[in-house]
Amino acid sequence: MGEAHDADDGAAPVRVRNRAGKSAFVILCDHASRYIPAKYGTLDLGTAERTSHIAWDPGALPVAQRIAETLDAALVESCVSRLIADCNRSLDAPDLVPEVSERTEIPGNRGLTSVERKQRIATAHAPYHACIEGLIEERIAAGRETLLLALHSFTPVYKDIPRPWQIGVIHDQDMRLAGPLLERLRALDRVVVGDNQPYSPADRVYYTLECHARSRGLPCVMIEIRNDEIHDERGQRDWADLLTGILMTMKPESDASMLTGSRRSATEEVGCRK
Repeated sequence: MGEAHDADDGAAPVRVRNRAGKSAFVILCDHASRYIPAKYGTLDLGTAERTSHIAWDPGALPVAQRIAETLDAALVESCVSRLIADCNRSLDAPDLVPEVSERTEIPGNRGLTSVERKQRIATAHAPYHACIEGLIEERIAAGRETLLLALHSFTPVYKDIPRPWQIGVIHDQDMRLAGPLLERLRALDRVVVGDNQPYSPADRVYYTLECHARSRGLPCVMIEIRNDEIHDERGQRDWADLLTGILMTMKPESDASMLTGSRRSATEEVGCRK
């Protein structure tokens, strides 16, 4: 399972694998790549910063790939670093083009003009979401069931505060996937599970799912895995196989009690489906 993070200039900003996969699941990897197009230089960052977690989600892509392959699911992955534009942020988010990540300043992102900001969006954000949008529309037109799962990784320590969770299930009021997933993970021995930890939708990290799933009433969930758990092939394989085993047995709950929030209309989504 290789990390697709060193694409050549001119390469597509988004990749779809197994577009016609038979699974109801569509796997999304918003932060799959650390690739920075040459036209943006180094953003005045050293190599360590450009290859660290601030640039991407280490380990997330190979886990997503293995899950998609085993489930026969489509996988959509961003091929541009979130340092250029964060595909999991709304267009008006203050950290869409981050100037600081945790405690690391990103000089190359400071003082962008509106034109430069639009160029960043056109480079990474817009094509990624257009690709997801097109795939979902294809599936709906074909009458295919569609469940969205966004896969991310997180750091063991953030601003000197340790994070005990090995895996987090991130969700809003829609518990059709999150509820069964939390139940199955909590039943495992020696696995520390976060319920809307280390993040929640209140932290503005749920944009992709709000944009493409919640606007349509599609079941969705976001999974965060602590990146020291998936830093090597063994960890990536073990977590992918564990999650795949759970996902293969899951059927979204249709009971109204599992969907307590009102569905947003498409026009309420910021910068997505207008």
